[in-house]
Amino acid sequence: MDTRTSSPVQFTKDQDGIVTLTLDLPGRPMNVLNEDLMTPFAEALQRIESDPGIKGVIVTSGKKEFLAGADIEKLVVLTDPRVAFEGCEAFKAILRRLEKCGRPVVAALNGTALGGGLELAMACHYRIALNDPRAKFGLPEVKLGLLPGGGGTQRLPRLIGIQKALSLMLEGTELRAQAAKDAGLLHELVNDREPLLARAKAWCLANPNPIQPWDDPKFRWPGGDSRTPALMPVFMSTPSIVAAKTQGNYPAGVNIQSCVFEGGITDFDTGCRVESRYFAELAVGQVSKNLIGTLWFQLNAINKGKSRPEGFDRFTVKKLGVLGAGMMGAGIAYVSAKAGMEVVLLDTTQDAADKGKGYSTGLLDKDLKKGLTTPQAKDEILARIKPTTKFEDLAGCDFIIEAVFEDRTIKADVTRKAEAVLGPDKVFGSNTSTLPITGLAEASRQPKNFIGVHFFSPVDKMALVEIIKGKKTSPETLARTFDYVQQIRKTPIVVNDSRGFYTSRVFGTYVREGAALLLDGQHPRAIEAAGQQAGMPVGPLAVHDEVSLSLSMHIIEQTRKDLAAEGKTEPEHPANAVVEKMVKELNRPGKKAGKGFYDYPAEGGKRLWPELTKVFPLQEPLSQQELMDRLMFIQANESAKCYQEGVVETVADTNIGSIFGWGFAPFQGGTLQLINAYGVENFVKRSRELAKKYGERFKPASILVKMAKEGRRFE
Repeated sequence: MDTRTSSPVQFTKDQDGIVTLTLDLPGRPMNVLNEDLMTPFAEALQRIESDPGIKGVIVTSGKKEFLAGADIEKLVVLTDPRVAFEGCEAFKAILRRLEKCGRPVVAALNGTALGGGLELAMACHYRIALNDPRAKFGLPEVKLGLLPGGGGTQRLPRLIGIQKALSLMLEGTELRAQAAKDAGLLHELVNDREPLLARAKAWCLANPNPIQPWDDPKFRWPGGDSRTPALMPVFMSTPSIVAAKTQGNYPAGVNIQSCVFEGGITDFDTGCRVESRYFAELAVGQVSKNLIGTLWFQLNAINKGKSRPEGFDRFTVKKLGVLGAGMMGAGIAYVSAKAGMEVVLLDTTQDAADKGKGYSTGLLDKDLKKGLTTPQAKDEILARIKPTTKFEDLAGCDFIIEAVFEDRTIKADVTRKAEAVLGPDKVFGSNTSTLPITGLAEASRQPKNFIGVHFFSPVDKMALVEIIKGKKTSPETLARTFDYVQQIRKTPIVVNDSRGFYTSRVFGTYVREGAALLLDGQHPRAIEAAGQQAGMPVGPLAVHDEVSLSLSMHIIEQTRKDLAAEGKTEPEHPANAVVEKMVKELNRPGKKAGKGFYDYPAEGGKRLWPELTKVFPLQEPLSQQELMDRLMFIQANESAKCYQEGVVETVADTNIGSIFGWGFAPFQGGTLQLINAYGVENFVKRSRELAKKYGERFKPASILVKMAKEGRRFE
């Protein structure tokens, strides 16, 4: 047997002439496509091509997963489109040699194969995968503002058809093993590593002269090529669907469609060159830089514990107490029980507590219908939730989350009652979106164990949790809370105590600016369109209705009282007059009441309240860009102020918090990255223009003025 083990591509040839290429890149937890891997891969391929005694090739991995995709660190620094194009062409040339080497080639996928990993697998004649429930298969490049650059836009449509391939690539769908086989990405599944390699070898021996479908002169596209009349509706409707979803802010979707369409009217190799050109445009573009920088590097840094205090052992919550079984408390109970914790769900009445548990039942029933869970798993999760009215049932809890009404008196009362049955070292978290944690901690016997844990609604869907440190919160309490958030598979950001913290404070600028635009006589439809066109998931008036105008009124009044108690005053925001008029004069408190800026008919749907333009008369319309700038600059500038004041301590927490917390335009890479991309000096200049026109709230944060003078950006 011929074996080479020192290379990142281990070369093993058995007595039957079957070569196994085992990818095992040193110093990396996962294999990635870079020169360190592909250079020895090309050398191994040269050896295969020159050895007539080789009868077949198996490509597998020496790591837990097969291949994660391209080396993102190499991609993010690309600035020359020619370099990006040539890199694509070089990788594709290797894949073409592999599939045309004259021997059967099998991908033995022992784990996840995403992006370039799946592209390598598709260049093999046959694909067998371990039926591992954790493994994922797909081409998710669109999520980072890119497209598959290793022939994926050409091979996938030729394997499974244009319509299915477009759907998978435009959504960046990551399929589990069985779903990938059902979709046509995989040929076969096995349960263990040993039969994986045995089946791969058997296929090689049984198929000595394979040919890729697209290299067969008799090849016919599954479902037809781009000229097929039946596919005309797909090519006519998909661009408008993508445009509606992306508002034209994500060029990757357009480029993917172009690759598939143009590849469908050319030969395979021409289609691959077309793909390289479209890839190169995206790779050097600002959108991919924004997305990669924030949703890859910064997100990974957070998930690896960048904001977690060092020196504390990993903490695991075994029994959690949730005070308040409303929608928020019920959601917290659900995600915690799903993560394996025992949960005591407490409310003032047994009916309310039972209703809170019923929320979990409803979610699990939906998962059951979709095949995402089993009856046994559902029963196990529900068995871990104990609805109760008795504070004594909290005994033995190692973590408490209070999720009662946003009222200091009520929160103080439940804090005292819960702490009466808890040990001295238990963490007490308050789920609040606006009330300062240091003040709430005054009701606690152990303020060092008191911390803010701000969830977002609905808890089961929202990925972020904002952890708020009070003045007396200990580093150990922060570390334990960070660990709990990761235990329930959420992303934690850490902020310091202040009014509104970070996410609520900055999100509030968006909805208030929408109201201010209304007061300035801008048409409500134009305001809503500007928000969505700028990349926000919902227009400012609609989202204001959803969070409730009455809640905004409550916060306005509470803030006035708090400032008066502190002997302070602040200028009234123009939005306050709009909220006061809507709630107190017009009795339109928001979506929950069925009437706010929108009407919510009983038959469903919503529509802007027709009287809005009478209550707030129209004036000279601003340009759409002016509307978008007001909505986006106010958020970015407030984020810079939060960073300047130390409310947020890292750029990563600031950017990720904005995207995951309130849906700030992901293509911008977060609020601070928007400033970077716009140019700090240009941002300061434009902010001053807006301040001169619309008020001091647009005045650039002093940190930005200083950074502009020094030529610095957020790092």
